[in-house]
Amino acid sequence: MKFQGLYTAIVTPFAGNRVDEEAFRMLVEAQIAAGVAGIVAVGTTGESPTLTVKEHLRVIELAVEIAAGRIQVIAGTGANSTAEAIHMTQEAEKMGVDGTLQVCPYYNKPSQDGVYAHFKAIADATRLPIMLYSIPGRCGIEISVETISRLAKDCPHIVCVKEAGGNVDRVNQLMQVVPENFTVLCGDDGLTVPFMACGASGLVSVTSNLVPGIMNSIVKAGLNQDMGEMLSLQKKFYPLMKGLMTLDSNPVPIKAALAMRGDIQPGIRLPLVPLAEEKEAQLSALLQRFNIL
Repeated sequence: MKFQGLYTAIVTPFAGNRVDEEAFRMLVEAQIAAGVAGIVAVGTTGESPTLTVKEHLRVIELAVEIAAGRIQVIAGTGANSTAEAIHMTQEAEKMGVDGTLQVCPYYNKPSQDGVYAHFKAIADATRLPIMLYSIPGRCGIEISVETISRLAKDCPHIVCVKEAGGNVDRVNQLMQVVPENFTVLCGDDGLTVPFMACGASGLVSVTSNLVPGIMNSIVKAGLNQDMGEMLSLQKKFYPLMKGLMTLDSNPVPIKAALAMRGDIQPGIRLPLVPLAEEKEAQLSALLQRFNIL
């Protein structure tokens, strides 16, 4: 399988302290209607750190059930415990997901040899296509270009990396060392244009929770090598992307935006807290500027 196009890092809506399955169903259906390539269920945007294991697996199961083969479902089953990541990945595989997102181990701060061994152990334990996830701002370390190259050559199931380190030149470096069928996806909405210009094959997006059609148009323009269209759309919607990622820690702003529009109930799990009143007013003004409210 080749990971290419727009993937939405979908939020997990809550009703009180439980997962709101009906709201989740509506969110997934909206993504399908917009023509996205797939969704990433229970990644960071899906609040994976604060879902119980039971909830985590249920959201993945629900995503597969709703998608029903119409779009790809990528299960966020990474962990800083290799054994836990293997267990979650194998459970997701039984549910029929199309692939798995594996975040770089966080807090432990393993060496690059340790990072390699972690991902290789997961790859050896599953037949699922694996998307690596390098996000040093949250994990404390990155998956080095050399480690990605080793994994891509040694593990046939490892076929993609979501790059969320903010370094465009990493795409250039990766293009020099990974196999032809290995893809790079941008992990930062605001960097979609330069990433795709350097060879990335798509985007894992937060903003597309709110405006999947617009984000899909940007990515499709990039895949069609229509730089004029891609640049025009990026310039127009960049303030929205930036606001959703900088007003507070992800996924606080995107969930607040969806709640303002009435798509989900307000709700974020501790230790994250709702937007402060001043920032909520800024978000409301931003959404009105783009005719979202």
